[in-house]
This record gives sequence, C-alpha cells and structure tokens, in this order.
Amino acid sequence: MVCGGRAEGKRNLSYVTMEILKPDRTQAGPPDRPQYFSGAVLMQPLHTEQPPGSPEVVAVFFEAGARTIPHIHSTDQVLYFTEGEGLVVTEHQRRALKAGEIAVIPGGVWHWHGATKTRGTVHLSIKASGPTNWEVERKDWDSY
Repeated sequence: MVCGGRAEGKRNLSYVTMEILKPDRTQAGPPDRPQYFSGAVLMQPLHTEQPPGSPEVVAVFFEAGARTIPHIHSTDQVLYFTEGEGLVVTEHQRRALKAGEIAVIPGGVWHWHGATKTRGTVHLSIKASGPTNWEVERKDWDSY
C-alpha cells in the first residue's frame, strides 16, 4: 500500500541529514555503571540507538591503568582508538593498539579493553544494540 507517495512502513530518507560526531573530554562524564570499570574512566555518548537498529557510538576516555571488567556483547563491537595506547584482550589474544588502529571483537567473545598501565587512551565503541553480559568469569583479568 502506498501512503503519501511512499510505501507504507518505509522511512522517507530524503529529509534526513547526516550527524557529525566529535569526541570531547569536556562533555564526558562518569559511567552510568562504574562497577563495570576499574580505574578512572569518562564516557561521552555520541549516538545512541535512535531509531532502533542504528549504531551506538560512545567515546570512552581511560586514564593510565583504567579498563573495563571482562564482558561479552551479543553483537560485534568495533573499537577505534583515537588517542594514546590501549589494550584489547580476549581469551586467546592480548593486543596493544595505538591511535588510528581498530579492533573488531565478534559478538559472543569474552574480552576486556582499556588503557595500558603507563598510558591513557581514548577509543570509540561502535556496536549495534543488544545485551552485554557483565557477569562472566574474570579468567586472567587480575594478572594485568
């Protein structure tokens, strides 16, 4: 069925403008759930799921030694490092990433990420909406 010159159920994208996002530490605040982090972390939501199905983009600012606790996302997560040096750790890999590098963590993979012990970092977390399991085994997390 056509309604108003377009198929019913389809969005008219002719009026939608692009959104320009820029991480800004002065606009970041403490995490909503600080228990999911160790150390000093600030977060700046840049794009949250509006409309549903669009990507969530969050700038995360980690001071030296700060990191997430281990967790598993139900969807893939892209981490784009924009400053400093950070770590992304899975059960089988431990990678140091610098500004300009990108890690893609598949959905369902145990991991944690954050700064190195000596340098802070900033990354953009980009992922589709979906649950995250923060109640996973810590494995070697304590041997950081």
